Order: sequence, then C-alpha cells, then structure tokens
Amino acid sequence: MSSAGAVHRLVIFGDACGSGKLGLEAKKRMRAAMYEAFSEAHASVGIEPGRVHQEDRGDGILAALRPEVPPTLMVGRWVDTLYESLRELNDGSARPLRLRVGMNAGLVLDDGKGLVGRAVDLACRLCDSPTAKQIMTTADKADLLIVVSDWLYVNVVAEGGRYVEPGHYRQAPVRYKETDETAWFHIPRRPEPPLGDRAAEQTGGGPVQGDGPPPPTPDSASQGNASRDSTNQYNAHGDMQIFKGNEIHGGFTGINKGRDRSARGKGGDA
Repeated sequence: MSSAGAVHRLVIFGDACGSGKLGLEAKKRMRAAMYEAFSEAHASVGIEPGRVHQEDRGDGILAALRPEVPPTLMVGRWVDTLYESLRELNDGSARPLRLRVGMNAGLVLDDGKGLVGRAVDLACRLCDSPTAKQIMTTADKADLLIVVSDWLYVNVVAEGGRYVEPGHYRQAPVRYKETDETAWFHIPRRPEPPLGDRAAEQTGGGPVQGDGPPPPTPDSASQGNASRDSTNQYNAHGDMQIFKGNEIHGGFTGINKGRDRSARGKGGDA
C-alpha cells in the first residue's frame, strides 16, 4: 500500500474499563456516556464533527485529528474537559464510566476503510498495555488515565501550557505484543499514577524497589557471584567491576579511578 497520502496527525484511542462484564443495556448506557464525554472534549477545543476522523471500536473510540489542531490543546484543555465530563457523568452512578486513553502522533493513512499507520498501532497498544490496565485496577476511584508516547511527551507535554501537567506524568517501559516503547502515564488531578513494582514486572521494566546484590554465601566468590564485605565493597568477577566506597575499579571509559590509577598501571586503563 502506498503511503503517499499519509498525513502527520494526532491519534487518540479511548477504551472503557471493565466493559466485558456489562450486560446489553449497561453497554448501551456506557457507550452513550463515552460518546458524550468525547464530544464535550472535542467541542472544548473547537473541534467540529467534520474536523475529526472517528471510528467506533465497540467499547472504545479511535480518533485522528486534522494537522491544524494544536496538540497542546489536546494534552491540555481536551484532557481536562474529558476528565470533568466523566466526573459529572459518573456522579452518583452505580456503574461509573472509567476510560484509558492512549495518545500518539505520526503519519496516518486513511485507506477508505479506516486509519492505518504505526502511530495508530502505538496509540492503541499504549491504551491496552498491561501497565495501563494495572494502574486503573490499583487506582479504582480514578475516572481517567492518559497514556502518551515518549515523542508526544517530550515534544508537546513537557513544554507545558494551560491545563497541561507535565510534572504529574510518570514514565515506564511498555513491552506489549510487537511494541517496545517508553510511555508516560497520567491521572488528572493526581501527583502521579500508582505505577508500582507489579507494573514494572508486567512491562519488563528495570529494577524495582528492593533490588540489590544477593546475600553473601560461603561459596559465592568461587562461583563468580557478586559479594559484599564489611568495608562496603562489592566484588563482581569476570569482566565486571569492583565498587569500593565511592570508587569504581574496572574498564570504564572516562571514569577517574583516583589513587588506584597509578597502582594498577597502564594495563588497567580503558
């Protein structure tokens, strides 16, 4: 398929939490509330129906905006209005509508049947990622979770603006299906989303709280495992390094080894 008609657009994918547990009548009410909230958010930034491509996804909505819509409005006023609309709709409701929303930007092609492009795929994957679902399970009173791509955060969100809360986003890796990306998670009106150890494990993230060297064992040195002695020294054998106090001994380029440099001789320099 030719990409000649592809245009750089902001892509939004919203998905309702827990919709699979709803009966037919409850699903109808959920969908009506979801479309009402999206419509109010669009109207708040001057987006008329003809200025947004919107596709029904059952319990979700996929939308792509025209290039002339400022992305700062979308991560600011649009998000704020969507949040306020959900709060109003959910006030006193026995089944509150809770949304996860993935946002990304990039080349998008409309092939006449729908939207095509990696920007679309990533927005959907961010929204459906295990980390996003875990956050909404933990934050069971939250009405809305926003997940933006690293590109969108660095180039738009981080610049700030009215209603934009860059300091309230939290970063985490997302590894889901073919996606291996960095994403930023945000629950409006909260300092940060509850992104804990379980989320890091689900996404294949790095060290979590409590990680560190294993407890010393009598034969750890002979097996080449890391060990710690009473002088606050970590010894890692093979091609690894020695960490002693504030000094690092080993083949690190550009690190000043201090007093031990002359003792080790030229063979230990990187």
